[in-house]
Amino acid sequence: MQFADCVMQRYATKKFDGRTIPEAKVNELVDLVRFAPSALNVQPWKIKVITDKKTKEALCPASNDQEQITTCSHLLVFCADADYDSLIKRLGALMTANHIPKDVVDRVTGMAAQFAASMSKEQQAAWSQAQTYLALGNALNGAKSLGFDSCPMGGFNPKEYSRILRIPSHLTPVMLCPIGYAADKPGLKIRHAREEIVF
Repeated sequence: MQFADCVMQRYATKKFDGRTIPEAKVNELVDLVRFAPSALNVQPWKIKVITDKKTKEALCPASNDQEQITTCSHLLVFCADADYDSLIKRLGALMTANHIPKDVVDRVTGMAAQFAASMSKEQQAAWSQAQTYLALGNALNGAKSLGFDSCPMGGFNPKEYSRILRIPSHLTPVMLCPIGYAADKPGLKIRHAREEIVF
């Protein structure tokens, strides 16, 4: 499927038919997310993948009882990671493991450390969230390219998700992406004209 087709055919699925996506396809999707862009390649996100029916049912009240949660095949919980000390160390180790010259590793991690130090904790959290949305974009269009459907969801209680899923404190759930096979039909795709968004 061409990228333009993915963009035009993708829609926010409101109900899934309950069929399970093959694990190999889910792994392909996670790989598409792994290669999402991020500033300085820091990749400040983690994904919690939920397949267990009881867990999805427990999460439903914390998701405004939206039925995507209980009818999807897999629920992807996108979490922003604001632990920049750990992120930068991990990036340096990754670059070193991939045989990047030490001077380049030092330069990139130094820039990342300087950038992180220029922000407050609140700004770091907001920056990580913004980067996580880039990864979500890959998941949404990637799902369509692989033959299944998705829905970006921000209407949920992050604190309850953290409690139920025992998510570590340095990670903040920011968006949900249930995936599966649609049981509904897409509506008309309504967007502003090009002239309305370019100025």
